[in-house]
Amino acid sequence: MRAAQLKAVLPRELLASVVVFLVALPLCMGIAIASGMPPAKGLITGIIGGLVVGWLAGSPLQVSGPAAGLAVLVFELVRQHGMLMLGPILLLAGFLQLVAGRLRLGCWFRVTAPAVVYGMLAGIGVLIVLSQIHVMLDGAPKPSGLDNLAGFPAAVAGAIPALGGGLGWQAGLLGLSTMLVMYVWDKFRPQGLRFVPGALLGVGLTTVVSLVLALQVKRVEVPENLADAIDWLRPSDLLNLADPQLLIAAFAVAFIASAETLLSAAAVDRMHSGQRSDFDKELSAQGVGNMLCGLVGALPMTGVIVRSSANVQAGATTRLSAMFHGLWLLAFVLLLSSVLQSIPVASLAGVLVYTGIKLVDIKAFKALGRYGRMPMFTYAATALAIILTDLLTGVLVGFGLTLVKLAFKASRLKVSLIDLPQEAEMELRLTGAATFLKVPALTQVLATVPAGTTLHVPLNNLSYIDHSCLELLEEWGRANAAKGSKLVIEARGLKRRLEGRIRMTTGVGSAASVS
Repeated sequence: MRAAQLKAVLPRELLASVVVFLVALPLCMGIAIASGMPPAKGLITGIIGGLVVGWLAGSPLQVSGPAAGLAVLVFELVRQHGMLMLGPILLLAGFLQLVAGRLRLGCWFRVTAPAVVYGMLAGIGVLIVLSQIHVMLDGAPKPSGLDNLAGFPAAVAGAIPALGGGLGWQAGLLGLSTMLVMYVWDKFRPQGLRFVPGALLGVGLTTVVSLVLALQVKRVEVPENLADAIDWLRPSDLLNLADPQLLIAAFAVAFIASAETLLSAAAVDRMHSGQRSDFDKELSAQGVGNMLCGLVGALPMTGVIVRSSANVQAGATTRLSAMFHGLWLLAFVLLLSSVLQSIPVASLAGVLVYTGIKLVDIKAFKALGRYGRMPMFTYAATALAIILTDLLTGVLVGFGLTLVKLAFKASRLKVSLIDLPQEAEMELRLTGAATFLKVPALTQVLATVPAGTTLHVPLNNLSYIDHSCLELLEEWGRANAAKGSKLVIEARGLKRRLEGRIRMTTGVGSAASVS
């Protein structure tokens, strides 16, 4: 960028970066807590996402950092394998993203059916809500969504002194107040203050109230020295990647992070008229970012739509805004860590509960109804499977249902038996795809053809016909030749192949012919 151009855009990029920083600050810490990690880990990821990925990004206006969409998966990985094992998993996941970008596979990560993506986000949203309600009461989240739901009455009882509990009700009020401020601000925000994020406003106000009233609530723990939050990857930890469970986890992180990033990049492109996203370059940049996060033991990152949309709305036109937002995060942690230590954990949990509720997009669910009931069923089944089992299983259920739908569509075949004007001649009209799944239906129709009929079978309305259906037709021609029946397969593109096959099986001109 030339000096004159830089001078022209720099004030606007600086203002946009401050807006993104204010949005990212509470989200980085809140998502870290929801992931079962220290808040500083989320801030490190946000810093890397801004300074490194912002510089390398193929989507210049997209902002990268810790994402709510991965919080559930990370929480499960940390619970099962420990925080130190997240480093090797992220290193491998980032490497897979980097290789996929270099191989120009970015477009393939965007073929995920929208019903699966929306269902995945809805399931994640429900799990975030169920877990963070416990955190809002200064409690600890349970291992699964069902455990969190079942433990809710006990958590409430433990937060009310009259029921023999402690002072968790104070934290709960702070969390609810944060959500209320965010909701009111979203609804009635003045146009002139649209750049002020509701999350920061809610967290800021509840923090001040908690300090003024000297409330006894849990507060964010951030080390005075950011280096203390870094857990460098040890070479010996890489040996643990021989564990098949860790390999599967790395592939799951890579796939989900890539899909969320590229879907977000596509959404950002629709918000502005500037430079379009290079999905392969963006995927490679995310890979580099996640490898760095793995090396320092931070959270995984993706391109995130909330921060990216704030970036566009604040007037950013270059990648400088995303880079500067990472610089502001670094400066704030280094210079004002004591301010972060005043923030109630319940307020950040309120931000996550509010975010989780918005992830359950009812409008998207209803919009899927335009394409039939199956996408809506896929959405609901994916979300429910994630809630009842885990994120990877839920996504696989969604993909399985998508494949079932494709198989069903590919096997749809309309079969009609029509009398022709000529005497003793009929037409077997086939429309769609003739696969082995339709052999029983074809058999029933062929059984109704009278003896001595010349049966014409045009194939021009078929998108596909497999060997099972062809052999069924050939077998009918052979079996009914003695009764005076004749099979005439009418094909153009398939003529030579069909003619050769039928002559080998039935003999020239005896029971079947090709025209």
